[in-house]
Amino acid sequence: MSSDMQRDALDLWQRVQQRGPLVQCITNYVSMDIMANVLLAAGMSPAMAHSLDEVEEFVRIASALLINMGTLSSDWVASKKLAAKEAVAVGKPWVLDPVGCGATSYRTAACVAMLRQRPAVVRGNASEILALAGAAADIKGVDSTAASHEALDAAKQLAAANKCVVAVSGAVDLVTDGSTVLEVHNGVAMLTKITAAGCSVTALIAGFLAVAQPHETLLATAAAMAVFGYAAELGAAGAAGPGSLRVGLLDSLHQLAGAAGSEEGRQQLLQGLKITKRSCQ
Repeated sequence: MSSDMQRDALDLWQRVQQRGPLVQCITNYVSMDIMANVLLAAGMSPAMAHSLDEVEEFVRIASALLINMGTLSSDWVASKKLAAKEAVAVGKPWVLDPVGCGATSYRTAACVAMLRQRPAVVRGNASEILALAGAAADIKGVDSTAASHEALDAAKQLAAANKCVVAVSGAVDLVTDGSTVLEVHNGVAMLTKITAAGCSVTALIAGFLAVAQPHETLLATAAAMAVFGYAAELGAAGAAGPGSLRVGLLDSLHQLAGAAGSEEGRQQLLQGLKITKRSCQ
């Protein structure tokens, strides 16, 4: 990772700590608890507000919006569309997590419809991104059966066609705006054993976007994924399994939030975040 990009990623993390953005999360029942705790540990404020009766008003007071497609019903889909439209109208960044896209025709159509609402970032696993792009993709419920690199071409096409950033989670996370690809090499395999870990990193991306300028969207997405992955690495050092990793992840995020304010902590982050850049071929 270049020193300039490294410093810029750290600067974004420091801005998160200084501003403590309010992230509105329209998400699924499984992810609400860990997502809220991840945002709190990272120095942000979570709000799980999805009611059709208040969603537009809440978007206006939030710093950024996350829309997660894990819980679907007609009312929830209507609320998500309304929230996304309002976010675009008032200039708030929003992030789409197309959970389980490709699993059913209803879910796939709902995810595609949300993509048309102009998200700043789309973050999903490889199977979800392939399905969202219209490619044939096997998906095991909401779990991917493909590696991140297998969805890179689809991610680049989606990013270019929709003028957004697309992030593909995997052993190596890939983030692209269609013309540049960033690779994030942070994380541990055991994260796949913690339900809604991917949902939580998408919420973290929304928080980073809240403090970023539009031209920083690509780096902000990669930086959020790197911070989350690095916290998992630190948490895994003393973890006996997924349960203690979850606790360690939250503790490490909290420690990294505090570390951003000291020179020693900044040096730790500069050395720990593993992002590389390469041009699209």
